[in-house]
Amino acid sequence: MVMRAVSISASPSTASYSDSVNPQWVRLLDLLQLNVSYERCQGAELWTRDGKHILDFLSGYCVANAGHNHPRIIAALHDELDRRGPAMLQSHVAERAGELAARLCRLAGGRLRKVFFACSGSEGVESAIKFARAHTGRGGILVADNGFHGLTLGALSLMPEGMWKDPFGPFLPGVTRVPFDDVEALRAALATGQYAAFITEPIQAEAGIRVPGKNYLREAGALCRRYGSMFVIDEVQTGMFRTGPFLAGQHFAAEPDIVVMAKALSGGLVPCSAVLMTDPIYDSVYGSLEKSISHTSTFSENGLAMRAGLASLDVLEDERLGARAAESGEYLRDRLRAVTRGHSMVRDIRGQGLLNGIEFAAPRELLLRAPFEAFRKIHPAMFGQVLVVYLFRDHGILTQICGNNFMVLKAAPPLVVEREHLDHFVDAIAELVERMHHPGKFWAEALSIAGRAARI
Repeated sequence: MVMRAVSISASPSTASYSDSVNPQWVRLLDLLQLNVSYERCQGAELWTRDGKHILDFLSGYCVANAGHNHPRIIAALHDELDRRGPAMLQSHVAERAGELAARLCRLAGGRLRKVFFACSGSEGVESAIKFARAHTGRGGILVADNGFHGLTLGALSLMPEGMWKDPFGPFLPGVTRVPFDDVEALRAALATGQYAAFITEPIQAEAGIRVPGKNYLREAGALCRRYGSMFVIDEVQTGMFRTGPFLAGQHFAAEPDIVVMAKALSGGLVPCSAVLMTDPIYDSVYGSLEKSISHTSTFSENGLAMRAGLASLDVLEDERLGARAAESGEYLRDRLRAVTRGHSMVRDIRGQGLLNGIEFAAPRELLLRAPFEAFRKIHPAMFGQVLVVYLFRDHGILTQICGNNFMVLKAAPPLVVEREHLDHFVDAIAELVERMHHPGKFWAEALSIAGRAARI
């Protein structure tokens, strides 16, 4: 397949959105030349209303693991709607929720036996905080620094200082951050005995696809058990076979007390999240008739979400997409390392499965240092956003930089991505990296884009 450069034309139908939802989002998409109307999305491919073809290397931030609009998931949703069952009755036993929960616990393994369903990863993290406090009687929350856990107030309290948190405080008291992948710092904090939970991602996605040492999560779990804190793993982006196994924590023999899942859980078609927990934690929240509805959510266990979740698991397991993600990811990283080797602005290629990052660095060449520093003066994310523009406009590839590390470009396509798609991405990166290491058109165009941003 030969990909053509995308000729960007703004969507003609954004006026109502701009008037009534978020005009600044429209302005940002216009600036980044990403404001196009999508007509059809299938697998790892997107088609715009004016017939352009784009490869998705972002997956809606790891939502589209099974690919966009997988026909089996759509068929399951049609069937659920056609049967006109109790989608939102809320005064019955939601049988499909029990079926989905059992499958999730079986795949997750370990001591995880119960599931609470919600609608988003943020809501799942909020629930995990409540469950850990209920079980331990402690108020403090310990979290790995620079993680991303959501934008509701409790989840946001776990995040590092910066743009996500301004100006929404004050936040939850008793939250302490320790460096990611630092066992001794974690040990010292947990030994104080004040924390209900330690919460971390198994691989830090928005921090720049940071993969910990092989023993970190296993030792973290052991320390939590020693000091009476719950070990909570946020698998919102990393779960559902994204990195190879069902959960990324399984790479590292992690033994969590609570796991939070969302995003790809329902095929990217119905909002859904799940909080997996041990029986003792469940009993602390729901352990009596009086407590049977002590924590709930309006759309929890709704029929469409549960059916989509079951269908998504069917697709991911039947098509062996975890094994495919592992194989494709290794191939992608090897090829990216080969084409970027020797270029001073490429610091690292890293990841697991199809959650990967390309880390860039400031140029060592004096001729390139001045334009690069000009980007930083405009905005720390500007250099990375220029890369996003080039890939989309010149190569028909949709991706994005990491939310907490603007120098890392994501490569996280749907798990159904084809080898030819991976090759096209690698060729595009090779061309882009070659151009950025020479003064001339790349830097002139990039500074023009940055200048427009500065004038907005």
